[in-house]
Amino acid sequence: MIDLKKTVLGILVMLFAVSTAEATEYRKHRVNIKALSATKFELTDVNFKNPKIVDLKGKDFFVVSVREPGSDGRVYAVDKDGTIWWNGRISSGAGGGRLVEKGGKSVPRGGHETNNDLFHVLVKRRFHMSKTHPSANGVNNMDFEIQFTPDGQALHLGNIAAMSHGCIHVGRQDIAPLFKWAKVGMPVVIMRGHYSQFLNQELNSFQNDIKAYDRSH
Repeated sequence: MIDLKKTVLGILVMLFAVSTAEATEYRKHRVNIKALSATKFELTDVNFKNPKIVDLKGKDFFVVSVREPGSDGRVYAVDKDGTIWWNGRISSGAGGGRLVEKGGKSVPRGGHETNNDLFHVLVKRRFHMSKTHPSANGVNNMDFEIQFTPDGQALHLGNIAAMSHGCIHVGRQDIAPLFKWAKVGMPVVIMRGHYSQFLNQELNSFQNDIKAYDRSH
């Protein structure tokens, strides 16, 4: 009986070690972002230290919670008073930050992760073809482009069932209104972690307001 307990304990220890190793086999990001409220974010460095609080209330802005484990895979449009007025499914950079061995080094699988940071819209283009990854058939592959990094990462019309080279793919039903709303200079928060809880809070508050109204009339 004692030997059986030792065997089971040994297996559990091994499984814990494997799961711990897997949990740490991800590329570190220069900036890490945690949503504290619908408008307030904590930015930390690569080691999750030196916190800086940024509150975007009073500004229109985007939040993208990338499509990776532990994140939402959605884009959110937030207006000046902190109301999340639109959200939609997205896909993001391929690889998800998972590290694999290659040439004696640990490199991100896929190698096209979308970077965390607080960016700003640099340019909008209704029609656009990627210069780095042009389509073979000559058809534009980055229409409704909302570019937020100098190296070309952008929100744009794309297949949300397929991962990207670093851009944020947005479906046709969502990208058109977002493109129309976007303005050059608008903040774009790209983050790992969840943001959907604030949308749920907003919906619950709205439902409570409706119930209160119904009771009073």
